[in-house]
Amino acid sequence: MIQWYPGHMAQAMRRIADALRLVDVAVEAIDARLPCGGANPALERMLGRKRRIVVLTRSDLADPSLTRAWIEVFARRSVTAVAVDARQARSIGRIAGLLAQGKRSTARAIVVGIPNAGKSTIVNALVKRAAAKTERRAGVTRRTQWFRIAPGVEVMDTPGVLVPKIASLQTQWKLAAVGAIPRERFDPEAVAVQLAQWAARIGLRRLPSLEAFAAERGFVRRGGKVDTHNAAQSYLRAFDHGAFGRISLESPDDAEAT
Repeated sequence: MIQWYPGHMAQAMRRIADALRLVDVAVEAIDARLPCGGANPALERMLGRKRRIVVLTRSDLADPSLTRAWIEVFARRSVTAVAVDARQARSIGRIAGLLAQGKRSTARAIVVGIPNAGKSTIVNALVKRAAAKTERRAGVTRRTQWFRIAPGVEVMDTPGVLVPKIASLQTQWKLAAVGAIPRERFDPEAVAVQLAQWAARIGLRRLPSLEAFAAERGFVRRGGKVDTHNAAQSYLRAFDHGAFGRISLESPDDAEAT
C-alpha cells in the first residue's frame, strides 16, 4: 500500500478553495504519462464550472500518439487540453495565449495539480524567471503565492495535493513511478517490479525487467547474485528521465482510465 497525505495538503485544499473565488481560470498540471491517475478528482470537483485548462506536462516523456488521444478525450469533455514540455519556452507560450483569451482588465489564473506534476515549472516559464522553487521531487511547494506574468495577467502557484486515500493499487505504483510520491514513502523495488510486470503484460519490450536491468548495470553481489534491491532506485530514475523511451502508463482504452 502506498499512501501519502501530509497535513499541509489539507491546508492547501482550503486555500485553493478560497483562491478560486478570485480567479478567472484554473490551469491543472497533469503528467502526460498519467492523464487519469495523475489528476486529483477532489480538485476537479472543487473547480466546478470554473474555466479550466489541462496542461499535460512532460509530454517529451510520454507516448505522443497516446497524448494526442488523451487530448481528444478532454475535448469530448469540453475541456481545453494542451501538451507541453515545460522546459521549452515556445511550448509554454501556448498556455500564455490561452490565459489571455477573453480576459478583462486583469486576468487571474491558479495553477493546481498533484505533487511533482510540473506546476512551479509552468509558473517559472510563464514568468520567465526562477520565481517558484522547483525540484524533481514531490512536496517542494508548500504554500500558495501570486506572480505577475504580464501586464494584467497574474497567476497563483499552489502546493501539490493528492487525495487522502489512493484507492487503486495500480494508481498507487504509477504515481510513485512518475515521482508524485516521495521515494521514502514507498518500496522502490516493489514499484520497479510492478512497472516491469506492467510493461511485460502489454508487450512493451524496451522496458526491461528489473533483473535484466540490474545485471546490465552491474548491480551484482558477491557470488554473482543480482542485486535488485539497490538497482530499483536507478531503474525508476531511468524511467523518469526517459532512458527507456517515451512511455505512457495509461491509455484512454484502459478500463481503469475511463
